[in-house]
Amino acid sequence: MAADLASITVLVPGKLHPRSVRRIGETFRMVQLETTDPAKVTAALRESVRGVAVSPALGFSAVGPAFLDALPNLEIVANFGVGYDGVDAVHAGKSGIAVSNTPDVLTEEVADTTIGLLLNTVRELSRAEQYLRAGRWASEGAYPLTAASLRGRKVGIFGMGRIGQAIARRLVAFGLPIAYHNRRPVEGLGYDYYPTLEGLATAVDTLISVAPGGAATEKAVDARILAALGANGVFVNIGRGSTVDEQAVIGALANKTILAAGLDVFVDEPRVPQALIDLPNATLLPHVGSASMATRDAMADLVVDNLISWFRDGHALTPVAETAHVKPR
Repeated sequence: MAADLASITVLVPGKLHPRSVRRIGETFRMVQLETTDPAKVTAALRESVRGVAVSPALGFSAVGPAFLDALPNLEIVANFGVGYDGVDAVHAGKSGIAVSNTPDVLTEEVADTTIGLLLNTVRELSRAEQYLRAGRWASEGAYPLTAASLRGRKVGIFGMGRIGQAIARRLVAFGLPIAYHNRRPVEGLGYDYYPTLEGLATAVDTLISVAPGGAATEKAVDARILAALGANGVFVNIGRGSTVDEQAVIGALANKTILAAGLDVFVDEPRVPQALIDLPNATLLPHVGSASMATRDAMADLVVDNLISWFRDGHALTPVAETAHVKPR
């Protein structure tokens, strides 16, 4: 069976985790491209490519319809990451192409990071450390008391999927009440459900966005939502930068419409607006939600395991909903 897999061409456009690249090269016939530009697809690639492995941090345009159509023998796109908005999964599904992602293996890591980011945002821990390192504790005295605390807060979660539920479990252990907004209620979940995001923001003072990217959530967290959160409001985004109106967040922080924000994702990564960087009530991380070696290795393995399972066993291990119906040709 290994010989059969070795005859299958898998295309890797752009950058991908080195562990995925190594395993694909050991298992399949791997070809690499610097881009997903369909004009770069040669006649030989059109004929031979049956699989694609791709990372959302490509640094160029995503895997869109033109690229998918340029590979007529393509059967599966294995996406590195739980979010797969960089791949047009709807078009893939209509074209008989499966798309897989890497859920579960990063759930707990991202949930841990979210709690750390929330605590850092509320208690200014990174700023307190900078204060100490600069010698100001010795020269000026104790770091100023923080205006905010987790105590007495009610947390709203926008996107109650696997990661949202893992975050909620941790916050319950902190003694905080939880509410959430999804497209629909999650069966068997006892937290308060709000059918609109504005309704959720009005009911809580701490909003955590774990929502996926895509047209349905584009700039869902806008000035109206932030105003509803209120002057004591804390906003945390661990999901996708595209779900937030970044200029509205900058304005809300600058004008004290909300108290503070903690952001791990941005609209145009790795470029972060200087206006955000300059704000003292913004805590900013460089998209490190799942960025431990153990978790990224597990994600890298799942990318390759999806490819192996598809071509060896006839199904992807973790297909996305839009292509769950697709069967091998």
